[in-house]
Amino acid sequence: MEIPEKMREVLKQDGVVAIATLGADGPHLVNTWNSYIRVTDDGRLLIPAGYYNRTEANVAFNDTVLLTLGSSKVRGFNGAGTGFLVKGKAAFLAEGPDFEATKTRFSWARAVLSVTVSEATQTL
Repeated sequence: MEIPEKMREVLKQDGVVAIATLGADGPHLVNTWNSYIRVTDDGRLLIPAGYYNRTEANVAFNDTVLLTLGSSKVRGFNGAGTGFLVKGKAAFLAEGPDFEATKTRFSWARAVLSVTVSEATQTL
């Protein structure tokens, strides 16, 4: 799936991202920053993972993830501010070029959460 241009604009701004996973013991949320996420040429989202231990266990149980992200600085449907609900399939990477590129930028990253986006819906 092609990442919408407006979502790419949001990812360049300050803002928080919520990442929801579902494990055997129920849902779990973690956060990161918009500016930490890199979009690959093939449209995946790469998110540095410092801890995310429960998130990783949940992805092993069920690889479907939901993310919400937004920025008050990007114009939305009704004025200032927009957001997105993103659905995709996730995997944790601890080696390879995507991991190495992320580790270079974020020395604290122990892995990369790679999200293959299946839907990106503008919500605001």
